[in-house]
Amino acid sequence: MARKVAPPRNKAVAKPVQSAGKERVLITGAAGFLGSHLCDRFLREGFHVIGMDNLITGRLKNIEHLFQRSDFEFHHHDVTKFVHVPGQLKYILHFASPASPIDYLKIPIQTLKVSSLGTHNLLGLALEKKARILVASTSEVYGDPQVHPQTEDYWGHVNTVGPRGVYDEAKRFQEAITMAYHTYHGLETRIVRIFNTYGPRMRLNDGRVLPAFIGQALRGEDLTIFGKGDQTRSFCYVDDLVEGIYRLLKSGHAGPVNVGNPAEITIKQFAQEIVKLTGTKQKLVYKPLPQDDPMQRKPDITLAKKLLKWQPKVDRAEGLKITYAYFKGLTKAELNEKEHNTFEGYVRK
Repeated sequence: MARKVAPPRNKAVAKPVQSAGKERVLITGAAGFLGSHLCDRFLREGFHVIGMDNLITGRLKNIEHLFQRSDFEFHHHDVTKFVHVPGQLKYILHFASPASPIDYLKIPIQTLKVSSLGTHNLLGLALEKKARILVASTSEVYGDPQVHPQTEDYWGHVNTVGPRGVYDEAKRFQEAITMAYHTYHGLETRIVRIFNTYGPRMRLNDGRVLPAFIGQALRGEDLTIFGKGDQTRSFCYVDDLVEGIYRLLKSGHAGPVNVGNPAEITIKQFAQEIVKLTGTKQKLVYKPLPQDDPMQRKPDITLAKKLLKWQPKVDRAEGLKITYAYFKGLTKAELNEKEHNTFEGYVRK
């Protein structure tokens, strides 16, 4: 049974009272980077938002500005357990999952469970409530792609038993069971394949390249590049991503859709951009490339353009300035925090 989390000292969590006349949406992973921005968006659109998170990788800080609102409620709950939400639901957005290699390498079983058992539980809830459900898939379903850029009809190139397989295969299973509910039960489903995204509320210590580079620059450390730096990524600003997700949810398309920014850049070039942005005098240092790390990643967004009339608007220079300003505002303790979570109690579950 979902329960309200105890709020931080001197902070009040909004009482779970439905706002009169408002449609209700459940967002899992609500205290995470993307989930918290989705909460903001749906509140602006006039929904009553029910946020759910087990706080393994999410942080209450990301949503504490919502606690006083009567149209927001928060449930501290693990979606791999039975999920109960009283009352009607219009939409469910399933964004609960570790999304950083640092996290899913430490809690591989929980990572597999949240996209398998968790997705199964939420699909069942959607069926019960007659709600439309959107699940957050990932560009990682393409693995280390042999097709470039990646289109939705590419089946991928994934090492199922490699260290990243727990995340990649969990998301591939998530897509499969979601489509099974769509075809067998007629459930209204949407699948978004999310490519590299950045912006405020990212965890500085989550191991992904952008917060890693900015964190190192702010701490006066050398910027670490894994491999030669010739591997490519495409970075999408969070506001653009949220807009694409919202349009996909409202669309009539049940299959997967890529949402990301196709402006491709090498990791070395990206590091040089961060050096220029931050003014750091530190060097670029090189370490071995981790196993199964993709060499190239770029979305083909032809379908999103046609179907959703969507394409990213925020260029990388503008988005990086906003994101850097957010990280500069962190406290010294946050800046130097090395471990977000010990994951005690979850490592073997």
